[in-house]
Amino acid sequence: MSANTSPYSNQEWRQLILQQQGLTAPLTKLTEVVTRLSYVQIDSINVVERAHHHVLHTRLNNYQPSTLNQALADAQIFEYWAHAAAYLPIEDFRFSLQRKLALQQGGKHWFEVDDKAMQEVLARITTEGPLKSSDFKHPESNKTSGWWDWKPAKKALEQLFMQGDIMVKRRDKFQKVYDLTERVLPSSVNRQAPTEDEFAHYLISRFIRAQGVGTLKEIGYLRKGLKPALTRQIQNLLEAGSLSHFSQLGQDYYFDPNIGLKKVKKSKVFLINPFDNLIIQRARLTQLFDFNYVLEVYVPEAKRRFGYYSLAVLWKDDFIAHLDVKAQRSHGHLLLQNLSFTSKALTEKAMLHNDDFFAAFEQAVNDYAEFNGCQTWQLLACNDSKLGRKYSSLQHRTS
Repeated sequence: MSANTSPYSNQEWRQLILQQQGLTAPLTKLTEVVTRLSYVQIDSINVVERAHHHVLHTRLNNYQPSTLNQALADAQIFEYWAHAAAYLPIEDFRFSLQRKLALQQGGKHWFEVDDKAMQEVLARITTEGPLKSSDFKHPESNKTSGWWDWKPAKKALEQLFMQGDIMVKRRDKFQKVYDLTERVLPSSVNRQAPTEDEFAHYLISRFIRAQGVGTLKEIGYLRKGLKPALTRQIQNLLEAGSLSHFSQLGQDYYFDPNIGLKKVKKSKVFLINPFDNLIIQRARLTQLFDFNYVLEVYVPEAKRRFGYYSLAVLWKDDFIAHLDVKAQRSHGHLLLQNLSFTSKALTEKAMLHNDDFFAAFEQAVNDYAEFNGCQTWQLLACNDSKLGRKYSSLQHRTS
């Protein structure tokens, strides 16, 4: 295939991406989702249900957070670092070993290595079994005031975890419970560290499987020093026919010619989490979907345009809005604090002002409210007057 010939239109590429992301047809197992996506990012913000649960809820019918906890406890998945803290398929364990070996050989994670504290922590876990940070006493004189001021034992646990001596066995109210790697990792799992070229091949194959199409920069997102190896492996895969490519707007895009686009008739609204694999690379999102997504958690309140924690609203294969959400769990009520449509969506009001969109939007919000343990929801503000009037005056019940 010519390097300048794209087999699909821009809209079809978007549809292929959604297909590969597991959104056009629900997947059936949690492990299938994690494997398809290659990782699910972990985040601690809990103004609504946490990000990792939301990503899985979006792709699995009747998903329950306990399913994730059980998969971790059963060592079907494991926690480690992708471009951020994440759950990964257990069969990909060996590809976590590059970073671990580098840290074992003197590489630095977040803190200076405290060998004495690490030895003491490791000795206790070896003797007592699984432990979490709160199981270690912290001298009163060194009380923590933030993540940068962690107690010595917590720093030691993090270093031991990052360099592979211990693993997360389970979560206890979101706290990591650690045990020795040898007691957590199934004996059948491959523990052979990959070569640089093997690791590059892994990144390419996982990205294309999860995202359908991408550039060299996107494939190597936040992976330092791998461009030469990625370039070599891409060339090898092109020559073998496992990858094809085309050029657009000065960029080379790579895809697997064996992955075909399946037509989907049903149109849905999806509420996409800020840390969802689909939108985590913001420049890619702008390039392929023409959507400028902004998470304003770290923006001063007075300067926010969309709200503290906005979801990206996907309708069919277009992102059309930011939706700021907050769960009032004690009242069983979900607040849609601000629904802000893009200028494109507002200029194409016929797209929004029809029964198909209303039904799909209500279904998406109902599902999301129930997922957050809420029985009612209400829209407080909207930059489209018709939708604002339709949904703001009532507290809508999910069933």
